Amino acid sequence: MSIRVLIADDQSMVRAGFTALLGAQPGIEVVGQAADGAEAVEVARETRPDVILMDVRMPRMNGIEATRAIAAFDGEPVRVIMLTTFDIDEYVFDAIRAGASGFLLKDALPEELVSAVRVVAQGEALLAPSVTRRVIEGFAAVSTVPRDTTPTLDTLTGREREVLVEVARGLSNSEIARHLVIAEQTVKTHVSKVLGKLGLRDRAQAVVAAYENGLVVPVIRRDPLRRD
Repeated sequence: MSIRVLIADDQSMVRAGFTALLGAQPGIEVVGQAADGAEAVEVARETRPDVILMDVRMPRMNGIEATRAIAAFDGEPVRVIMLTTFDIDEYVFDAIRAGASGFLLKDALPEELVSAVRVVAQGEALLAPSVTRRVIEGFAAVSTVPRDTTPTLDTLTGREREVLVEVARGLSNSEIARHLVIAEQTVKTHVSKVLGKLGLRDRAQAVVAAYENGLVVPVIRRDPLRRD
């Protein structure tokens, strides 16, 4: 069964390029395009894609507002990958809170784009690239979301907290399994329990919860050549 993809971007050349690239991949079908967020919501409701490539900045309705609306759809979840031009985008953290499963730079390599679509379609979050970790670390630290909207970690076991820490570091299930010396299937079980106990949709929201609860401390990277 093919992965159904919708491409939402206000630049026609970007839409055409992504459509040509993904349409040529086995097991991937581009089922629609949208030139702004409002159209993305409409087309998503009509076509019910598995994955949407969503630009952050678009006219009429931006990608964050569109993602929030699409995340509220009934039925099977529609996964959203946010597209951004900059590696540090002030809107990315808000996009993850709105329901995005991750994000990707527009200048990513073709194989990275294809891989992102396949990963997110399987229900995973696109959190492995180091650029993603930098953004989440930076904006989780300064989030202005009220604390009472953040799920607490009181219900988690010690092992589940350990797994959540590794998820927040951007590690894959196999990497977590090696680091904690447990089976990969056990990692999957722990991740599933974490999401269920905290009422979270996917790993992207789990990362946000880990940072907002102080389970993981954002890293401030300094230029080694800079002198203060």
